[in-house]
Amino acid sequence: MPGHHPVHTLAPNLSRWSASNTGVDHVHERSGAAPGPEILVTALVHGNEYSGAIALAELLAAGWAPARGRVTLAFCNVAAFERFDAARPDDSRFIDEDFNRVWAADVLDGPRRSAELDRARQLRPFVDRATHLLDLHSMHEPCAPLLVTGTLARNIAFAQGLRTSGQVVVDSGHADGVRMRDYGEFSDAHGGRIALLLEAGQHWDPRAVSAARDTLMRFLVQAGALARSEAPMGWLLPDREPPAPVVVTDRVVAASMDFRFSDSYTGGEVIAKAGTVIAIDAGREVTTPYDGCVLVMPSLRQLRPGVTTVRLGRRA
Repeated sequence: MPGHHPVHTLAPNLSRWSASNTGVDHVHERSGAAPGPEILVTALVHGNEYSGAIALAELLAAGWAPARGRVTLAFCNVAAFERFDAARPDDSRFIDEDFNRVWAADVLDGPRRSAELDRARQLRPFVDRATHLLDLHSMHEPCAPLLVTGTLARNIAFAQGLRTSGQVVVDSGHADGVRMRDYGEFSDAHGGRIALLLEAGQHWDPRAVSAARDTLMRFLVQAGALARSEAPMGWLLPDREPPAPVVVTDRVVAASMDFRFSDSYTGGEVIAKAGTVIAIDAGREVTTPYDGCVLVMPSLRQLRPGVTTVRLGRRA
């Protein structure tokens, strides 16, 4: 197993934001004077991914409020985050289970209990009412930012319209549970709700904080909560012309602990030829299924049999 990457950003102090105006700890509402969208921005879905939490804490500390509509800023798995230790930074991802795999109605309505399920049930009313959701994450390995959209055209178009540096990735979720961005009406093909998940970069790289700030503010502008001219000074990075989305077609799932990539992949690599060996799994070659195969989020950080090590995609 590889060692963890250096921690170059200081974990935010969230004690100031425990008490809130919503009656739920670490969940804050800010409303504009004019009607507008119902936006939810979430951070700390995983306790060691705090670049988004830094951005939310900065907005709250600045006394920011939208011009239109209501924006809810939620620090999600705070209990896991409070266990963060820079000497063992991978150990605080969650307490009992992955918070981002419990967002199915039958799971939330069922009898099972865990620290993450209890917190998800607290946050569910805010997710249910949101017309727009931006879920702020980061990645185990160094990688350029990604905007994960699900498969609906409206989310893909919204993500492309942000004009960030983030590659838009179209995928259908995870076999081991439902993500928040795929919950309920966010996945209704006949609805209009928008949900995006940002992977801002490597967890503890200062550039991930910049990407979180930039994407958050662009999301709020595009959703209609404020004008671009009303964005806080310094939050917006230069506009980028987005490349074509990458549509995930396959996942490489480890069959053993003896899984190794054939090169130092960081994500975004385009493997020109079908049949190219990209990994060895217990002596078995793992090859690309088609020409022009794009590698998405390669990582051995949580390696064990049954875990996805890389997603494979092609340009739309």
